[in-house]
Amino acid sequence: MSTKGGNPNRRKTSKAGPKIGSGGGKKGLAGKGRTLKATDRPWHKSYTGDDKPQKTQRKQATERAKAASEGRTTNIGRVKPTRPTTRRSDEAEMILGRNPVLEALRAKVPATALYVAFGTELDDRVAESVRLAGNRDLPIKELARRDLDRRTNNALHQGIGLQIEPYEYAEFEDLLEISQTSGTAPLLVALDGVTDPRNLGAIIRSAAAFGGHGLIIPSKRAASVTAVAWRTSAGAAARLPVAKVVNLTRTIQACQQAGFMTVALDGGGDVDVFDLPVAGDPLLIVVGDEGKGVSRLVAETCDHRVGIPIASAVESLNASVAASIALAEVQRQRR
Repeated sequence: MSTKGGNPNRRKTSKAGPKIGSGGGKKGLAGKGRTLKATDRPWHKSYTGDDKPQKTQRKQATERAKAASEGRTTNIGRVKPTRPTTRRSDEAEMILGRNPVLEALRAKVPATALYVAFGTELDDRVAESVRLAGNRDLPIKELARRDLDRRTNNALHQGIGLQIEPYEYAEFEDLLEISQTSGTAPLLVALDGVTDPRNLGAIIRSAAAFGGHGLIIPSKRAASVTAVAWRTSAGAAARLPVAKVVNLTRTIQACQQAGFMTVALDGGGDVDVFDLPVAGDPLLIVVGDEGKGVSRLVAETCDHRVGIPIASAVESLNASVAASIALAEVQRQRR
């Protein structure tokens, strides 16, 4: 019996897909302009011009061409997510905007890449940011504005963003060792319930300025060293180690066992900070949130509750301001 008719339901298209040959990719090349000669392509080995790109740029150009021919996007310009560890912040962050990016680069905030959107106006801030990033051998990645929008969750970026490294936290034991071998009276700061990263960054800056050896923050319900904290610290976060702890009360007790006197800044404290009798001893200063202050358990665990005298018309001080006053007074008394 003849098989010409075959099964009417049989698949009639070829499983092999479209054949590749001369002219087979014309549709995919539509709108892409003329093909450059090898001698006109800066990334090609036959290029005769003076603008020789780096090896990385040639590899990226090759990958882009290959991806275009296969109808897919590339991973160029995408920073791979960092595997989280117990000592690093949850994920890499991006500092956005011309002034913040420039400030971060000037402060030498650890970074992994600078992103600039195509068509971004090259003003003095962008130009200096690109120059500083180049001096640090940071990858400078150009991408479409819509891609930068997507990467930043549509935040205001002004066409530029700096990807910073996840912050690497120290161990609490490291802080004890650093402070006890520094050659000066140990001085640590702990935060209790401080959730504003700006306050955290400002306290890091003050602690570094007034002789602190390290900062302790709880792992939960507290600000972490984020891009905002980095920027507010004005680079001090690169010099002052910060440790995350699970239980702040037990950490205070561990400091006491290591020979530290512990004081909690408290508006209703029984000791005036300007009359602090233990300023010259190994010292841990605990700073609470502006609204709630230190928790009851933390206050009861500390050796002293220390107050800062203020005018009756003012209810409280900002956490970073209170920390700065206490740290400055300790340094004054130690001289």
